[in-house]
Amino acid sequence: MISICRKSLTLSALALALVGCTSGDKADAPMNILFVGNSYTFARIAPAMQYNAANVKDMTAAYNTVDPTGGNSFPIGTGLPPSPCATPDTGCFEPHPWGGVPGIFKVLADQSGLNYTVSLSTRNAATLRGHFLNTANANWDMRANIAREKWDVVVLQGQSDEPLSPAKSKNGNPVSFKNYANLIEQYVHTGTGVTTTEAEIFGGLANCTAAVTAAVPGPGLSTANCNTSRVIPANTNANPSAKVYLMQTWARPDMVEAHKCTIANKNSLDGAPIVDPTCSATCSAGSNGSAITGLNNLYYTSKATTPENLKDMAADMSAVFYGLAESNKKFAGVVPVGNAFQRAVDVKAVKSSNFYKADGTYDASGSQMNLWWIDSTHASVYGSYLSALVSFGTISGRNPTGFGGNEKAAKDLGISQGDAILLQNIAAETLIASGVALR
Repeated sequence: MISICRKSLTLSALALALVGCTSGDKADAPMNILFVGNSYTFARIAPAMQYNAANVKDMTAAYNTVDPTGGNSFPIGTGLPPSPCATPDTGCFEPHPWGGVPGIFKVLADQSGLNYTVSLSTRNAATLRGHFLNTANANWDMRANIAREKWDVVVLQGQSDEPLSPAKSKNGNPVSFKNYANLIEQYVHTGTGVTTTEAEIFGGLANCTAAVTAAVPGPGLSTANCNTSRVIPANTNANPSAKVYLMQTWARPDMVEAHKCTIANKNSLDGAPIVDPTCSATCSAGSNGSAITGLNNLYYTSKATTPENLKDMAADMSAVFYGLAESNKKFAGVVPVGNAFQRAVDVKAVKSSNFYKADGTYDASGSQMNLWWIDSTHASVYGSYLSALVSFGTISGRNPTGFGGNEKAAKDLGISQGDAILLQNIAAETLIASGVALR
């Protein structure tokens, strides 16, 4: 329930009660909130991707206009007048401005009478290292976004499988993930400027080049990367009182179930996956499969079923995120989105298997709600809605179940009343189980 308002109220009475319950919040100075992340945050797929974009600040929209390659947005344009695609007679996807999870979050806050200003600094496949060191290109100054304003709340979402062991993921690099999460936390809180190298950051060249799989693991960077001079300007908007959260990402069916290698179709409106028979361009980081079999590599297969393997992956994710928050008390906590996804699987509320057909291509059939989009890694509109509910409950302390079936964002996004209520309950149960005190 939201504040002390009662769930049994009619919609009109609830709206009035919400105003009464939260009128004190309206008088407060706005809470300035920044979401730092990648496509898991900006939602990747319409309608969530552009939802409520007019009422949040997309801090990378201007960068994308200057250099679309920095965010992997292809081709240029929205595909809709007055911004056609750069290449005639083709589709295009990921048009700015983005709303995404922050856009949904903002609507939830507005309905609750909370005076939140919301911004997002996101780009495709971004790691926290990429955000802090600007490894995309010179035209995408992600670190400057963190220092651009004084934030009351910052939510950090890193590359989806980076927190995991390299034995269990393609991009596993927990050393880098934890290190740069801590550095961004420090940058938000204290903002000290420095000229340094990653060799110095990791305590020496040997540590910096040490493989992620070494006995004393490192980030596995090249000597050139380790010795590159990095200029970190001071954050003049640092806020020692800011609450910095870690957003726990979800388990991925594409790392669990057998399927063919795929690549985003850049000539489509949504970049839907198409088969990549050579497994040579599965993602921007390179291949992730066998050119002989044409099948994608899997990492969580030790259990008997897909739901069990998803649970195994979610448990590993949870351990990393909560372990980091425990080791660095300057983090305000974890936004347990991944745990919420898994709870939905555990209670059989959502699709939990058969994400791919026998021929290895994606399977979008079935009537059950699916938290994942057809690529089985990004969130569907349901997954993005659940992510926003969990973020809202974590940051505001309000119980998401108070919104009910007539909640505005759910209606706008085409989510049925029953599904909206179900997702609100899952979000609340996850937050309570995670120790968040809801009111």
